[in-house]
Amino acid sequence: MDIAHLHFLVAEADTAERLAAVIMLGHLGAVQITQVPDGHTALRCFQDSFTPTVNVALIDLSLPGMDGLELIRCLAELNCRARVIVVGAQPPDMLFAVETMAQAYGVDLLGTMAKPVTVAKLEALLQNYAPPQGGAPAPQEPTFTFSQIGIGLQARQFEPYFQPKIELETGLVKGLESFARWVHPEHGVLGPGAFMEALELNHRVDFLDWSMIEKSVERCRYLHDRGLPISISINLAPQTLAHPAFLQQISACVGRHRVMPDYITFEMPESSVLVMDPSFIERLVRLRMAGYGLAIDDYGTGRSNLQLLARVPFSELKIDRSFVDGASRKRALSTVLQSCLSLARSLDRKSVAVGVETRQDWDLVQGMGCTYAQGYHIAKPMAVEDFPGWLEDWRQFF
Repeated sequence: MDIAHLHFLVAEADTAERLAAVIMLGHLGAVQITQVPDGHTALRCFQDSFTPTVNVALIDLSLPGMDGLELIRCLAELNCRARVIVVGAQPPDMLFAVETMAQAYGVDLLGTMAKPVTVAKLEALLQNYAPPQGGAPAPQEPTFTFSQIGIGLQARQFEPYFQPKIELETGLVKGLESFARWVHPEHGVLGPGAFMEALELNHRVDFLDWSMIEKSVERCRYLHDRGLPISISINLAPQTLAHPAFLQQISACVGRHRVMPDYITFEMPESSVLVMDPSFIERLVRLRMAGYGLAIDDYGTGRSNLQLLARVPFSELKIDRSFVDGASRKRALSTVLQSCLSLARSLDRKSVAVGVETRQDWDLVQGMGCTYAQGYHIAKPMAVEDFPGWLEDWRQFF
């Protein structure tokens, strides 16, 4: 990458280390480099309209006066668009916590770097650099009123798109997760950002759930009739499960489409499943007794009660993508991920790593003994008609 056009800021108290960083940047092709010895001076470089815009800032955590943590917070308050590299002599877990803090503040972080700084470390982080999007903002998905969404549901414009779930040990496709998409006659295929908020605000996510259940089971039959006896996972809101006639309606649905219950898994978020409501737990038990699968989705994002978790009759534990993405590079995330997988094994449940985006993610969760993987490294959600062709390609790959 050509970095000659970028303006770098090096904020480092130690003179020798600051000069060393400048020399390394020069070796990589940097021309415009500003050096500062403390946090207050660094902040003025971002505030001063006469100073050239900083594109990349190397910030040491142990700056005098205003330390690196405070400087990062101030940059967030300024809505600074510079990319930041955090440098420190602190242990990896501390640097990881700083990275998490910076991202939570909305600072665009290229990464963290443990001292000593080296050319190889700098070059690796600078490979992640991308210029801020200039000009007009990217077009946003259109938003709709609850009434408009209701009309779309009545017109059967909402369709399930399916993302494959792969068994890591064998490479076999073991299931498909259903994702709601609005195939809008004017705006094309729209994701949940266009409709979920309005449904949630009006407490009618069940409208969408029933549409997705019916169509997903119907598509399951479609695939079975074509010699692809595959399982389907369907997201389910707790209020949908709470409907008095839920179990009867589900039974009627699978009966209409001649699908056995063990081909259907319902996915529910961790926060809604781990409750002490006896009637809710009874419904979960009845689902499992009828032969349906139950997956705890987004595991790790809530406040898990492990004693209660052991009592919930789930068949799969879906580990949230926030623990998968980057775990191949960050020891702390890798440790948490391993703990989640160990928990699933100890409870004799299947585990699913969600958000497998790269080959490194795949190799990591496979090496850790995870049961299934799901994510863009494998495939994006697709229309059911596209799945047989994709499956042929996948089988050739494996």
